[in-house]
Amino acid sequence: MRTILKACFTIGCLLLALIGCQNEIDIKTAQYSVNGQKVYIAHCQNCHGEKGEGLGNLYPPLTDTNFLDKNHQKLACMIKYGSTGELEVAGKKFNNTMPASNLSAIDIAYVLTYINTKINKRKEIFSLADVEKQLKNCQ
Repeated sequence: MRTILKACFTIGCLLLALIGCQNEIDIKTAQYSVNGQKVYIAHCQNCHGEKGEGLGNLYPPLTDTNFLDKNHQKLACMIKYGSTGELEVAGKKFNNTMPASNLSAIDIAYVLTYINTKINKRKEIFSLADVEKQLKNCQ
């Protein structure tokens, strides 16, 4: 009987540890996404739309995951320092200026996570460390 109780206790502890680790990741993703939504509404939504759909031929959508993947290492710099010149997004060319922002590195991490996880239904968060690294390498 003791062996069965020990085995059940051990299995229970392992399950709790696995669930606890998963929940910690989920909590961080949720935190980044919720904060990112606030930043997005305040700083991005007017041009890029409520659902990241863009604004006609003026402002590109944020739903083109190919563009986001191709420019992954530049996204933080684009948000912080703005963007000029022609961009091709979702098969359309855009040639407007995106103004620089006064967002902090953590706010950029939050908004990029929101765009990635909520608008594009992906799982990857943009960590503060990743954003800080990108910002150090901006050209």
